[in-house]
Amino acid sequence: MKKLNVGVVGCGYWGPNLIRNFRALGDCKLKVICDLDEKRLQHLKNLYPEVEATTNYKHMLENCGLDAVVIATAVRTHHPLAKAALMAGKHVFVEKPLAASVAESQEMNALAREKGLVLMVGHTFLYSAPVRKIKEIVDRGDIGEIRYINARRLNLGLYQKDINVTWDLAPHDISIVQYILDDLPLTVNCQGTAHVTPGIEDVTTLCLNFKKERTAIIQSSWLDPRKVREMTIVGSKRMIVYDDVAPLEKIRIYDARVETPPRYDTFAEFQYAYHYGDMYVPYVKQEEPLKIECQHFIDCINHNRTPLTSGEKGMELVRVLEAASTSLKRGGAPVEFNPQATTRTVVPTANLAIQIKTPAPANGNGNGHANGNGNGNGNGAGHRKNGRGTAIRAAAR
Repeated sequence: MKKLNVGVVGCGYWGPNLIRNFRALGDCKLKVICDLDEKRLQHLKNLYPEVEATTNYKHMLENCGLDAVVIATAVRTHHPLAKAALMAGKHVFVEKPLAASVAESQEMNALAREKGLVLMVGHTFLYSAPVRKIKEIVDRGDIGEIRYINARRLNLGLYQKDINVTWDLAPHDISIVQYILDDLPLTVNCQGTAHVTPGIEDVTTLCLNFKKERTAIIQSSWLDPRKVREMTIVGSKRMIVYDDVAPLEKIRIYDARVETPPRYDTFAEFQYAYHYGDMYVPYVKQEEPLKIECQHFIDCINHNRTPLTSGEKGMELVRVLEAASTSLKRGGAPVEFNPQATTRTVVPTANLAIQIKTPAPANGNGNGHANGNGNGNGNGAGHRKNGRGTAIRAAAR
């Protein structure tokens, strides 16, 4: 089987991590990287001198003999870049969220189906060992029936100008919740406040209501002094606490629950029973989720398989985000989740010229911490920050 030729567009914070991982895979060849910022390109060219670097996306698609394109750019550019790649017959991997609207997501999926190409979205946490272990524990019934899930993803910055904190941070937690529950919500409601940039909420609380009276509450913030990545899954028998920031014991299982008496004749006889058992930490093998995710993309192309995080799954998540935006505009009122509906674009989009030649600064000069250094964060599933220099800089996190 011949090696697949891969190109990566977007060399901001997260792009270098994708470049590093695809370059290390044995059954593909990283041929070209693309970004508007020539300094970033030169930096990565110095790290990987055998890889071609270009600021011209059209050249990358037409003249580099690529089989697949990896897109790690601002959300507003996902659709035009992915559409151009699919039209050129390339398999496409897009960082989260898949697109800026359901309508764009539908077009991308339809085009991939029409041309028989793999379209995959970067929901990296679904490839992490802790999340997969949690899924295994839940599916075995070890914690009983799930009652509710509470997730917190908080930090100080980085502020976005075209998407709010729900679109920026919540996709990680939404994808985990839907993976664990294997279900879509019935209703979505979201409340939030824009403290710094008018019209761009920087603190939000998202509530997803599922069948069997199950609820998931997701708190997202750019305005918290600590970096928090925590999820609590409460079952009828046991409870799981998942702390992605913890260096070793990322999953803790608590044998704790509340029990009601099986029968009682008067209110005086009614007593809650609180069960407190042991806490234990299951063994989780430490692997870089991003490496597994990149390999999965290549395997799906080679073996004509549907990815775990397919374009269709990416579209389901964008539907949730659009419903959340609608709820925000209605002051937090619940919005019925319709998995078949097409709603209007709720995230600003911008025209993108495929012939990319010169940098177009968006906010600052693209330097500093937001650029990243290509080394990743060790587990491949942590907080991802925006490259702020150009229109096609990596924006997934």
